[in-house]
Amino acid sequence: MIVAPVPSLTVVGAINVDLTARVERAPAAGETVADGVLQRGPGGKGANQAVAAARLGARVRLVGAVGDDPDGRGIRAQLAGIGVDATGVQTADAATGTALIVVDATGENSIVVCAGANAAIDPAALGIAAGAAVLVQLEVSDAVVSAAASAAGFLALNAAPARPLPTGVLERCDLVIVNETEYAQLPEVHDAALLCVTLGAAGARLYRRGELVASAPAVATEVRNTVGAGDAFCAAVVTGLLRGDEPALALSRACAVGAAAVADAASQPALSPLDAYGVPA
Repeated sequence: MIVAPVPSLTVVGAINVDLTARVERAPAAGETVADGVLQRGPGGKGANQAVAAARLGARVRLVGAVGDDPDGRGIRAQLAGIGVDATGVQTADAATGTALIVVDATGENSIVVCAGANAAIDPAALGIAAGAAVLVQLEVSDAVVSAAASAAGFLALNAAPARPLPTGVLERCDLVIVNETEYAQLPEVHDAALLCVTLGAAGARLYRRGELVASAPAVATEVRNTVGAGDAFCAAVVTGLLRGDEPALALSRACAVGAAAVADAASQPALSPLDAYGVPA
């Protein structure tokens, strides 16, 4: 039996508490709905991706910030319990970030993020090891993204939420991950060294300098919550590529991981090791 190597990954990004109201139907503007069920749990794109990568089998260090408050302390304990190295999580003079999420009966969501401590990450104190593999998103400041890019040996950027990229970051990217909406909003990434585009029910595609090199179908599943699915996909495709999986295999497994995440109600879904997930037919 061939045992896949254990990749090491540093994730730089936002850490939140998710306050999720599950409703039959999301309210329209000016409307109140009264059937909500409130759930509270850890979230934030950085934390979600770090936890997913650790559950998939990577050795993970998370860099970000939380407040000196019960939420921040609880998140640190939760990360330690999962096996994520949280020594790079700074303590900021601000409340731990919060996301207010509404999820309807179809699994679709709307989110308001209150950045809190995520806006106070010190870019001079990221402590990224020289040559580290880094996964970063755009929920943190340009200064933090740029500092992470400068330190990385391998750089994966999840360009979400979509916004203009800091100068020089795209040129350092080994991999850019976007969904189809972000792909349309960020034409500058279309010729990236390696570009992964997720297409929802149509699966995902991988391009090298604009040329299609791999595609994978979506995996049919019951949709319970789409909040953490993209983060789980990002963690899976990066983990797969870092450990040496062929692009088509990494993409196929990432689609299967994303489907497993959609079927889980949590923003940080329970996941099995990466080898448990689907391979191309």
